[in-house]
Amino acid sequence: MVSSVGPLAEYSPPPPRSRPAGTLTVALVVPLQGPAGIFGPSCELCAQLAVEEVNREHGVLGREVRLVPVDGGAPPEQVADEVGALVAAGTVQAVTGWHISAVREVVAPRIAGRVPYVYTPLYEGGERAPWVFLTGETPGRQLRPALAWFASELGVRRWAIVGDDYVWPRRSARAIRSYIDDLGGELCAEFFVGLGTQDFGGVLRRLARSGCDGVLMLLVGDDAVAFNRAFARAGLDEDRIRFSPLMDENMLLATGADSTRGLFAAAGYFESLPTADSLDFGTRYHSRFGADAPVLNSLGESCYEGVRLFTELARRAQSLDVRRMRELSDGLGYDGPRGPVEMRDRHLRQRVFLAAADGLEFDVIHRL
Repeated sequence: MVSSVGPLAEYSPPPPRSRPAGTLTVALVVPLQGPAGIFGPSCELCAQLAVEEVNREHGVLGREVRLVPVDGGAPPEQVADEVGALVAAGTVQAVTGWHISAVREVVAPRIAGRVPYVYTPLYEGGERAPWVFLTGETPGRQLRPALAWFASELGVRRWAIVGDDYVWPRRSARAIRSYIDDLGGELCAEFFVGLGTQDFGGVLRRLARSGCDGVLMLLVGDDAVAFNRAFARAGLDEDRIRFSPLMDENMLLATGADSTRGLFAAAGYFESLPTADSLDFGTRYHSRFGADAPVLNSLGESCYEGVRLFTELARRAQSLDVRRMRELSDGLGYDGPRGPVEMRDRHLRQRVFLAAADGLEFDVIHRL
């Protein structure tokens, strides 16, 4: 069943009655429940903003775009069943959205090249399905330079990893081990917990004995919030830093100002990014959805990128044919909230920034 809850149901305009045959429908797969549900609403609204802007530009191939939300926070097989049914019925002509890699790994084979699939999160790298286009950061362009910065600027070379137990944290940890080794550092400990974990007492006790100077968090949404709060309550923030490639402004707010000391994040976009493109995006978002709209963040913004990249691919190919999109995708570039981006080997090349938490806000301190 397709989900109809969340901000998209409130803000999405009804499909046009005058030309239903001319409508191009995109499945937006974003989490509306579970640990990642904390940023689902901002994902929906950022995607909706992109759709409205695209439609003001005469749509995609002369067709008006609309979104059908699918709850990407449901069990992966359930999500894949829903997406597969939509594709098989011809109800959707593309798929995009933010959802964890465990979902992507079962959704991609169900799509099987019948429609383009634009996957928007940061991820572990290595996706080879030729019908999948990826907008997110990967370890080599996000984690490797960040670890080098921590070593050179803060002298942090002794790390521990705390991650959720699924494909993104596990495969990212594999890359992190080699990066730390290249820097002459040491991986002191690794801990993996089930998605949805809220009790980190045992992990924290072992972290305190590990001898690490930094903790690399590979935790999703509410799991990261619970860890941050417990980490600070245990006093571990007094002499250890935390770094996460998946820490957005929603999670920072939920963590609370008292629990963000020594917390760093890396991403292609932050709401506080002081660039003209980013500031203009923030103005458009809040003008459309109001001052009380969900806080902007890299994960929500990635869904804006997903709609925009799909649009640019289709316009360049002058077709929805996935093979033609792929053949013409290398070198495709445009300017967006993240600044100038360019497609290479189905991945969006982009700038990545390092930010330090300052209470309930991120201060962007370095371009990686």
